[in-house]
Amino acid sequence: MKPSKVGVLGATGAVGQMFCRMLEHHPWFEVAIVGASEASSGKRYRDAVTWRLESSMPSGVADLTIQSCVPEVFEGVDLVFSGLDSTVAHVKELAFAEAGFTVVSNASAHRMHPDVPLVVPEVNGDVLRSLSQPWSGQLVTNPNCVVIPLVMVLKPLVDVFGVGSVHVTSMQALSGAGYPGVSAMDSTGNILPFIPGEEPKIETEPLKILGRDLAIRSTAVRVPVRHGHLLSIHLGFEGATPSVNEVSQLLQTFETPSWMKGCPSALDKVLKVYDDPMQPQPRFVEQEGQGMAVHVGRIRGEGPLGISLMALGHNTIRGAVGCALLNAEVLALHQS
Repeated sequence: MKPSKVGVLGATGAVGQMFCRMLEHHPWFEVAIVGASEASSGKRYRDAVTWRLESSMPSGVADLTIQSCVPEVFEGVDLVFSGLDSTVAHVKELAFAEAGFTVVSNASAHRMHPDVPLVVPEVNGDVLRSLSQPWSGQLVTNPNCVVIPLVMVLKPLVDVFGVGSVHVTSMQALSGAGYPGVSAMDSTGNILPFIPGEEPKIETEPLKILGRDLAIRSTAVRVPVRHGHLLSIHLGFEGATPSVNEVSQLLQTFETPSWMKGCPSALDKVLKVYDDPMQPQPRFVEQEGQGMAVHVGRIRGEGPLGISLMALGHNTIRGAVGCALLNAEVLALHQS
């Protein structure tokens, strides 16, 4: 596929920087325009941004002039990735979609809009293959950084065994709070037992993605880990509880749909299941599969108390920009 030129909205923020990094060597997409706030508009990207990622700033964006986030200045691109804060994404993303652009967003502003698909491609990506929306362009969102690994674990279990209830405690990494994030006084040697705004997203977004009426109870805490959200998941079933072996085997055989083959960011086996009770650990496995894998371990239980397990996903890659990028690849693959 011939590379196409794309834009990034909110390019100077933490999510926007990750978009620029992950698009640097992408075979299908080339960043041609970067947009940010009026305070940064007109400046070179390298002069306006305080680069926060471990890798170097991509040379392809460093000398781009930052534009305002308005459709009329994004000439020459059809696709824009949005790393905008949700407080401004609500208006700006719709403006781009109405102007004929395809908008692939990581923001929460439109996730529950009835005309906007909320997509994890391996779970419900079929909706992107024949997308119809009330705008001349398109608007697609990916879910919360905890919801992505959660629904990837739930999808095969819901389909085969009939999950009725989910209790999930997410131990969320510091990078999930953005920059400057949680203060050192609060995070060093400490755990914050509540993350405002997180729990309602985790309890509602999976229902739209899975198309099922599940009972979900969520607890979200902030832990002193840089990257990687670790989930403790407890599952209740509508019928008989499957065995640990049945759950493990089912998760191990969960594969990326065949129609996604060819997407550069897709993994054949997106779930990695561990027998070692000491896995998954963020420090050891977060970068496997270039950060796109979801890791599952400590599957245990059976009987009336259901099944418990742990799941881990890289929150800024698999749980955010990586999912948005994969959504864009699916769109490009099936609408080209």
